Amino acid sequence: MSFAAVGRNNGDGEQKKRNKGGFRTMPFILGNDICDRFATAGFGANMITYLTQQLHLPLVDASNLLNNFGGTSSLTPILGALAADSFAGRFWTIIAGSVFYQLGMVGLVVSALLPSLRPPPCSPPSTPCRRAFGWQLGVLYLSLLCTSLGSGGLRPCVVMFGTDQFDQETPTLPEQQEKQGGAADAAEAVAERKRRYFNLYFFTMGVAALLAVTVVVYIQDNVGWGWGFGIPAVAMLVSIVVFVVGYPLYVRLKPGGSPFTRLAQVAAAAFRKRNVAVPEDYAGVLYQDKELDALISTTGRLLHSNQLTFLDRAAIVTPGDISVSGQPDLWRLSTVHRVEELKSIIRLLPIWSAGIMLATAGSHNGTFTIMQARSMDRHVTDRFEIPAASMSIFGTAAMLVSLALYDRAFVPLARRVTGLPSGINYFQRMGVGLAISILGVAAAALVEAKRRGAAAAHGLQDDPAAVVPFSVFWLVPQFAVHGVAGAFSSVAHMEFLYDQAPESMRSSAAALFWLASSIGHYLGTVLVTAVQRATRGRGDWLQDNINRGRIDSYYWLVTCLMVLNFGYYIVCFRFYTMKPLEMADEHDDRGKELELYPVEKNGAGAGGLV
Repeated sequence: MSFAAVGRNNGDGEQKKRNKGGFRTMPFILGNDICDRFATAGFGANMITYLTQQLHLPLVDASNLLNNFGGTSSLTPILGALAADSFAGRFWTIIAGSVFYQLGMVGLVVSALLPSLRPPPCSPPSTPCRRAFGWQLGVLYLSLLCTSLGSGGLRPCVVMFGTDQFDQETPTLPEQQEKQGGAADAAEAVAERKRRYFNLYFFTMGVAALLAVTVVVYIQDNVGWGWGFGIPAVAMLVSIVVFVVGYPLYVRLKPGGSPFTRLAQVAAAAFRKRNVAVPEDYAGVLYQDKELDALISTTGRLLHSNQLTFLDRAAIVTPGDISVSGQPDLWRLSTVHRVEELKSIIRLLPIWSAGIMLATAGSHNGTFTIMQARSMDRHVTDRFEIPAASMSIFGTAAMLVSLALYDRAFVPLARRVTGLPSGINYFQRMGVGLAISILGVAAAALVEAKRRGAAAAHGLQDDPAAVVPFSVFWLVPQFAVHGVAGAFSSVAHMEFLYDQAPESMRSSAAALFWLASSIGHYLGTVLVTAVQRATRGRGDWLQDNINRGRIDSYYWLVTCLMVLNFGYYIVCFRFYTMKPLEMADEHDDRGKELELYPVEKNGAGAGGLV
């Protein structure tokens, strides 16, 4: 990681700052997140069943609808991040997102309760099923759109709003600094609290999802869809109330203006000056303006780096760049800090993109895997069957156990080998997660081959509604492996984006996390559609009758893509350069510009990624 210690003036204002934030705000922020994730997982976990059995959509259409919805829900965070970083701030963006999500949940409840918003019941072949049409689908789409817009306000802001609560905790008094071994040690202590927060954030997400896929899914399958959607809707309302109650305790950072405008200004200035002669030793003459950058560099300015040097032209002063009043034309001249903001974003994109295939590989867990589970023997006892959508509890439970053991067992052991306070850095953690996820998809392929073989052995290939005498608990290993992979890769992905993104673009960085998920879901739709067209008439890998289909072959295809993606990640890691930050002296207003590398990219001699 890279950190900056920043000076602050003493006084009533600073004392007030220190009385806000920290772990005292976590019950409100994480309480909101638990209710939010409970609501999200509660209506999403079993949606494939609602679409195929209540609205009578074909399997591929329902799968693509959910993939597109998942993609849209992960794309709207770009809009939410833009609003939060530009003018609204994270707190009010979260409130707006929660309201939109609440409206979408109410729409789904109404759709489930009113018979006129669903096709009539059917019992093929005597009573053919009629697919939902027109305004029945219109209400569904409008409700899903509202929840997608709500996700846009929540996803990029909640996790980063939580990290905002720790930015004020760096000790400011000399005696405090002496106790903790100086400013760098204090910054490392704050970083450790943030790492624990990321683990805690994903842990609470898992707890909420676990409750949803057990309690809510059982209610949906055994009580009714009105109650099954109504309970998550009430949970969403509770989340809004809980979050608002904590308002007086929050650190609420002011937005620094549109980050995308600044990036566009740097690109425009660099392009305008593409033919400007560059001095041999030009780094010392690049434009700096601490006052101009003050609002977007409260924890330290970015230092000049030697990568992507063609963008440095944006910071070379030429005639006409600065007005008579001394104000720069930002479409002609950018500060070094602003140039480095764009460089930081460009540098992190290749590693960020490696997370896209994780979402693609995971997109089938809510579609094909549930259809597989519905066709298998789901008896736990003679009288109790586990709902098909509740199989994801094993993945969630594995993730929760992994997160709990990560800090308590894995980190202490890894620390002995690497010498790093965090055990392994987030590059290594993400690499481990990518490798484990490959095993999860391969396991899915092997199990599906056995399930399909069991169906053939018992003459059930042409009876898609029959229960194959093959235990549903054969699916547990693939869910568990995916859960362990998520505990490594998802947390590391988010931590990487938070640490390496510019300070003023952290909501946008969180949006990038969800954008990877969005592209992954859309890629899942493209992949499913391409496979269906390519195999039509030649085996039909993906069809409504999964006993005749070849879902296992689809899983092997995804496994091969995941292996290629892992190799791509290794190459990106080898060429990645950490962002450099200044260290400002807390008792020297002039400050000192120094490159700070508390943790080397390769793990301080720990042997790198592998």
